[in-house]
Amino acid sequence: MIHHKSFYRFVILVPVLLVFATCKSVAVLPTKKPIKKVDISALASKIKENYPKVNKVRSRIRAVYNDGKRQQQVIVQLRIEAQKTIWMSASMVIPIAKLLITQEGVSFYEKFQKNYFKGNFDLINDPFNTTFSYEDVERLLLGKPFLDLNVGKWKQISNPQYYILIPQGSKSGFQPTLFFDPTTFLLKEQRFLIPGGTQNLTVKYINHQRIQGEYLPQQIEISLAGGEQNQSILLEFTKTDLPGTLSFPFDIPEGYKQISF
Repeated sequence: MIHHKSFYRFVILVPVLLVFATCKSVAVLPTKKPIKKVDISALASKIKENYPKVNKVRSRIRAVYNDGKRQQQVIVQLRIEAQKTIWMSASMVIPIAKLLITQEGVSFYEKFQKNYFKGNFDLINDPFNTTFSYEDVERLLLGKPFLDLNVGKWKQISNPQYYILIPQGSKSGFQPTLFFDPTTFLLKEQRFLIPGGTQNLTVKYINHQRIQGEYLPQQIEISLAGGEQNQSILLEFTKTDLPGTLSFPFDIPEGYKQISF
């Protein structure tokens, strides 16, 4: 049997605890226009709620490369096992190349010149003086910002259309500018100044699609500007599903020549 005093204490304390909990975590509601001086920690929590919680992803991608002088299209089959493997197979009527990215490194082979590469992430990082890892590539393909919003301090930049966040503090490495939709809280764009140069890397998430309750990119545009030649690649995810099992076939054919960068 509950003592009367205990019951009254319970009735009094519950509203107090609820108010305290509410003050600790301010809700950020969907709005047509961004809230000025938003609570950034609450916004970060809302953004992370929409991160796709997936284990395995399979997509068919129409990839269009454009350097201003020529345009080329390939079809890419993409398979991802979260935090483990990214596999791609590219074709132009016939298969032309395969790529395998794991936590340990990068491997690929292409059939035209019969070349292959097997090594670390210097293949990606050396041209741009960057420090990309497996996690960064996976984040790009799944529509997540490269940097964790819960790490370090972030500053809001006033904008009538998006929540724009930039990191405060250290100026080393990538300094991203992140754009989020105020209605869906999905990442719409991330921009970077390439360290040690004048080139800008921009990743735009033009459209998203909802698959089994998870938001995944439907169109991604990656562009590099500011150097001798502007380059861009548009990735259109024409078919995506979340299968229970996946395979990642990757065997470098005999007779292929190893190359280095």
